[in-house]
Amino acid sequence: MTINLTNALSAAVDRLLYPLVRILLRQGMPYGAFSDLAKRVYVDVAMREFGIPGRKQTISRVSIMTGLTRKEVRRIQSLPTADDAVAIAQYNRAARVIAGWRRDPQFADANGNPADLPLEGQDASFAELVRRFSGDIPARAVRDELLRVGAAEITESGSIRLTVRAYVPSGSEIEKVSILGIDVADLLTTITHNIVGGVPEPFFQRKVAYDNLPVEALAELKSLVNKRAQELLEEFDRWLATRDRDVNPAAAGSGRQRAGIGIYYFETDLSQEEQS
Repeated sequence: MTINLTNALSAAVDRLLYPLVRILLRQGMPYGAFSDLAKRVYVDVAMREFGIPGRKQTISRVSIMTGLTRKEVRRIQSLPTADDAVAIAQYNRAARVIAGWRRDPQFADANGNPADLPLEGQDASFAELVRRFSGDIPARAVRDELLRVGAAEITESGSIRLTVRAYVPSGSEIEKVSILGIDVADLLTTITHNIVGGVPEPFFQRKVAYDNLPVEALAELKSLVNKRAQELLEEFDRWLATRDRDVNPAAAGSGRQRAGIGIYYFETDLSQEEQS
């Protein structure tokens, strides 16, 4: 049996749209809003990445590439751009502070674990931790966020104590949906890099999965993933931090690159799919 590239691409898009559309319907986004978003991205990518070298990209060429009329291209270009920068910045700040708290020996106790920190002070204080790993953001704002999601608690002595190993948003739908955009985009960027012909060095992209597991095995698997994957991510975090110029201004090198690794757990109830 043979399958051409168009059919394979259609099947892949169909598969990845299912979980996305579930989210859109749960959040009340109608098809018309999604359609305009898709059109805007088509127009934006065609404008930015598919021009003819040495020539300015034109609306007529974008219209031909995307299948949209020139009038529709102009309409799409006039639409406001969606922006989740505030939610993303909040997520990044909290994640950096927690990672620094776990990694930097200045903020550790005698056993090497994250220490309970006084809220204010010059040295090993929460204010200094935030200043070092989150820039000029007020320490109170970061403290309130960590307390809100249950990542930290205030002790009887008035210090702040870290209660988690990583920042996971809790309760904020806006922040969770913003992470969806970041993490899925990163994965698709890796896949895109790997399927483009002539790539000399594919990005690492692996997974392991079995499709006939008993329900009872999942709890143990999730526990194993939570422990081992977190340990691996913390190892990579320590390595990256020594080379990131925001964390380590003395790090040498040129250019500015964003790189990292993501790990995710998944499960699907195949017995439900077989019955439907």
